[in-house]
Amino acid sequence: MRLLITTLAALALAAPLAFAAEISRTEYKAQVEPICKANAQANERILKGVRKMVKQNKLKPAGAKFLKAGAALKKTYNQLKAVPQPTADEAKLAKWLKYVKKEADLFVKAGRALKAGNRSKAQRFVNQLNSNANKANATVLAFNFRYCRFNPAKFT
Repeated sequence: MRLLITTLAALALAAPLAFAAEISRTEYKAQVEPICKANAQANERILKGVRKMVKQNKLKPAGAKFLKAGAALKKTYNQLKAVPQPTADEAKLAKWLKYVKKEADLFVKAGRALKAGNRSKAQRFVNQLNSNANKANATVLAFNFRYCRFNPAKFT
């Protein structure tokens, strides 16, 4: 009997905690937007002038910038992944996070191609990057993100 009472007491205490852990879309957005804003500002700084560099055939320095942007987005991805998600949106956000990770990988691939002097291969990765960003943005349209909307075409 004592075990039953102890178990019921533990369950009664745990139930409110389980509900307290639930997060809304608004709360999720409030937590991730500053992370994305920091990444957007980093990309502004990192990728400044990269398009001009490519046009001037300065592929290695442009590639280095892409690699740096990829590393910054990978860091952002890890931070986003750690944020608790609304239960109802877990599948949607998991899909979005896959796109974010793929975007970081595509930045790196484009950077490596540029460093190797392969402009056409880099362009293919940039095209994939833009397409991937559009898919990512469409996946989380309901969140009305400002900074977590990815727009690599702005830089590439």
